[in-house]
Amino acid sequence: TRGLWRLVTSLGTMPDPVGGVLPTAGLPDERAYRVQTERVLGEIADGAGGVVLGRAAAMVLRGRPDVLHVRLDGHPDRRLAAALAHLGGSEDEVRRERDAADAARTAYVRHFYRCDPAEARHYHLVVDSTELPHDAVVDLVVTAARARGIVR
Repeated sequence: TRGLWRLVTSLGTMPDPVGGVLPTAGLPDERAYRVQTERVLGEIADGAGGVVLGRAAAMVLRGRPDVLHVRLDGHPDRRLAAALAHLGGSEDEVRRERDAADAARTAYVRHFYRCDPAEARHYHLVVDSTELPHDAVVDLVVTAARARGIVR
């Protein structure tokens, strides 16, 4: 668990659900981190809404009729190529970052919610975004949101 918590707290340098960056000093304990994250996700969903990337939002907000859970995925090699095209940098560096981010997200969901975040049952829509043009992916998500009555 200690190794996992170090991995989870490394997420503190990633953007938080409301757009800031969590400080790495003085990070809360596991329970406080989970409770705070769930509180913020609930506030977003109860308020004006928004798009939440990660943070186990599909697990935290499951069962709500006013949300759409989407998983954007793709073959790791195609995700790497897309990241290189978008971000630049060395292939080895981008691959390491992709692998670390994937491992951290999976560990976070498994640790706190005891499930596999890759299982399609957690999402309304799963899209291989490396095989479709960006505009088509956006159209799919918007269409699904409209079908759930979320977007007009």
